[in-house]
Amino acid sequence: MGLPLGAMATTHATTANLTVKITPNDRGNPPGKLADAELHFNDGVLAGLKLIGFAIWERRGGNGRNVTFPVRQYAVNGERRSFALLRPVVDTTAQEAVRERILDAYAEYEEAAERATA
Repeated sequence: MGLPLGAMATTHATTANLTVKITPNDRGNPPGKLADAELHFNDGVLAGLKLIGFAIWERRGGNGRNVTFPVRQYAVNGERRSFALLRPVVDTTAQEAVRERILDAYAEYEEAAERATA
């Protein structure tokens, strides 16, 4: 299942402002990581730019998937901490739309990969 090692796939599901690019994790390392995702902006002041650092993971126990967002790590008194780079301005549920769009794009990628190998 999947594309050849090192192959990259761009979903064809593009909204008016956004394309999600999926890069499969064919090496299986780290365990549970299915793919990386990038958001490519098609319109507005962000047109021509991309936001990287998203990852799609299989949930422990195999019941669903999760998306992690880009973070910057830093240390305070030797303790590693993370600072989220994409955060809501007011609505704390605003990230759900991005998470769902990335999961939809990965599902479309999987369907295309299955058709290609069938």
